[in-house]
Amino acid sequence: MTNPFPAAASKHDLEHGVVLAPRFDENGLICAVTTHADNGEILMVAWMNAEALRLTLTTREAHYFSRSRQELWRKGATSGQIQQLIEARIDCDQDVVLLRVVPQGDGGACHTGARSCFYRVIEDGALVERD
Repeated sequence: MTNPFPAAASKHDLEHGVVLAPRFDENGLICAVTTHADNGEILMVAWMNAEALRLTLTTREAHYFSRSRQELWRKGATSGQIQQLIEARIDCDQDVVLLRVVPQGDGGACHTGARSCFYRVIEDGALVERD
């Protein structure tokens, strides 16, 4: 699919304009940080291509692009952990998307069954699981 989003006409338009002009990387991807809309907890970091971003904005459910499988995926399609989009933001130079979502199903976001993909703390060079 071709990119349905326009390019910004200028740096000023990119940083201060009203047109969504996401800057996808050389692989056609943009980083997406997903947080829980109720408490701000970071749930996951994933990648989106133009189609995933378009679908997320139009369906109000998070869609991502799997770099390992090279395919589009709707979060929760198999796990039930659908992410209902509350708000989408983009950073100042439009190369990172921030999604504020309400997780459905069991409320989790990680494929391991954890609530967040960030369930381990680094302590003295070792990983320790924490909620």
